[in-house]
Amino acid sequence: MNRVPDDAENAHSSSVESCPSLRDVHSINPAQLMARIESYEGREKKGISDVRRTFCLFVTFDLLFITLLWIIELNVKGGIETTLEKEVLQYDYSSSYFDIFLLAVFRFKVLILAYAMCRLRHWWAIAFTTAVTSAFLLAKVIISQLFSQGAFGYVLPIISFILAWIETWFLDFKVLPQEAEEENRFLIAQDASERAALLHPGVLSDGQFYSPPESVAGSHVCIVDDFLY
Repeated sequence: MNRVPDDAENAHSSSVESCPSLRDVHSINPAQLMARIESYEGREKKGISDVRRTFCLFVTFDLLFITLLWIIELNVKGGIETTLEKEVLQYDYSSSYFDIFLLAVFRFKVLILAYAMCRLRHWWAIAFTTAVTSAFLLAKVIISQLFSQGAFGYVLPIISFILAWIETWFLDFKVLPQEAEEENRFLIAQDASERAALLHPGVLSDGQFYSPPESVAGSHVCIVDDFLY
């Protein structure tokens, strides 16, 4: 005779246990989620991430550093005007450093256009510039007579080669993965805010939250059981 009330009591206890606790509901803070989403949206409005800006600064440093080394080389050879006329107007592939400077300008223009202006999220642009730089420098070192011109015959090709590969490493292992991770975090936070909005029609304070204990606001099963018992 007592089996029916016992079964009803067991069903009530199981329904209460299946409902998320009030503590779990309060663990979702819509205000924090909205603040996080606004911070991600603010980054999007800036147009370029911090790590991408650092990459663009390094590309600029590459151009300026190669230019500085080339100017020093012009001075060492006997004056900027005389040597500049010899290396530019009387260009000789086997002895001139002007092409290494143009190679740095080429990398700067392509990378800034691709990753600063177009905000490209792929590695093909830097793969192209690094491949062109590596092939050109290897051919110049093998064919030309740079090693017979002193220390700059070693310094400029090696520095240019190293900087090109550092740019490739930085973009492939820092810029693109970090931006993808930030985008995933934004999507997760946005999804969590949408779920929190379903549980909380508005941002409720502790005094305004009046759902029954051990139940979720809007959970019909828990509310019906509380009225029955």
